[in-house]
Amino acid sequence: MSSAVVVSSENLDGQQQSSSTPASPAAEKVNLLGMSRAQLEKFFEDIGEKKFRAGQVMKWIHQYFVTDFAEMTNISGKLRAKLEQICEIKAPEVVHRHYSKDGTRKWVFRVGEGAGSLVETVLIPAEDKTGLRKTLCISSQVGCALDCSFCSTGKQGFQRDLTPDEIIGQLWMANYSYMEEVPVADRERSVTNVVMMGMGEPLLNYDAVLSSMQIMLDDFAYGMSKRRVTLSTSGVVPKIDQLAQDIDVALAISLHAPNDELRNELVPINKKYPLAQLIAACQRYIAKDGNESTRKHVTIEYVMLEGVNDQPEHAQQMIKLLKNLPSKINLIPFNPFPHAPYGRSSRNRIISFQKTLSDAGFVCTIRQTRGDDIDAACGQLVGQVADRTRRAEQWQKKVTQRQEILRTQG
Repeated sequence: MSSAVVVSSENLDGQQQSSSTPASPAAEKVNLLGMSRAQLEKFFEDIGEKKFRAGQVMKWIHQYFVTDFAEMTNISGKLRAKLEQICEIKAPEVVHRHYSKDGTRKWVFRVGEGAGSLVETVLIPAEDKTGLRKTLCISSQVGCALDCSFCSTGKQGFQRDLTPDEIIGQLWMANYSYMEEVPVADRERSVTNVVMMGMGEPLLNYDAVLSSMQIMLDDFAYGMSKRRVTLSTSGVVPKIDQLAQDIDVALAISLHAPNDELRNELVPINKKYPLAQLIAACQRYIAKDGNESTRKHVTIEYVMLEGVNDQPEHAQQMIKLLKNLPSKINLIPFNPFPHAPYGRSSRNRIISFQKTLSDAGFVCTIRQTRGDDIDAACGQLVGQVADRTRRAEQWQKKVTQRQEILRTQG
């Protein structure tokens, strides 16, 4: 939830009347950017205003991308002056932006002090049957505690959770990037899809992520379809069940291995929540009453690692694992990073893997690699990350041993 401190109208009036009192340090302004409609309604009631002001301000912020209260023309001048004094609308600072030749856009945001307080957001355009789709991959944490062995983000360690304004600010900035020179009255939201799939494990920053997704779905804000907001998790089973109770969005699972022994190595959280528990949680999520078009399947993400998880027996294990789970499978070519202990599966190997799954009746696609020229692909967040431990060296040794065994057996 927002950590903003609400300033009451009584305190404001008291400050104005006590002009002879020595000035105290200026109070930190309340950032309205990450507040849900319920939080904004309470905020306005706390400062002596009507609740309906929340909807008005939300539209100005999230539909017209206005940060100056003076431009909010359907609000009285007196209220605008009050808001200017005690509030702000502030997205995270952009320290780097790069637009790829293929249309991909990347932003690096500073969310604290020092080089370790950076997060990345990537927007990927693509054509589909509805027209041009713009999918935004949003981060939820600075770094990540889960340490999946093939992910560059995990090599940074975990710094902290992002706040709701830092999460929703990524969506705000991505939309605003298409309309900086567009008159306010002509502005339209550009981002069509959101995936909570950037830095961090979203379900380990549950409250802030939930609040942010509520803003995404709110008709007074982004008004996104439930089908177009996806949360991706490595498998925090209790939080998957909680998510089913709290909101109706699409669910994706970072699977990456079809058996517990291999997944324990690639995705260490599997040691706490093994595959049987994870698949059961996915089945419960689908069974929960909700928007049928949102929950009719789970997306399975599977990064293809050469000689590690791309063999014919792994495809057969996938078929057995997912046989009772309505799912769509997305095969992801691995994107190497410095000190990465793995290589990318060959194109022929990926296509063969896909064919095996498709022949078994699964909808299986291969993700197109985008934004390589700006380090925007999955696993390359916040640029080229140096491994601070000997983790990569240890994993490289294991991979080499596994490949040698496969060559011997062949």
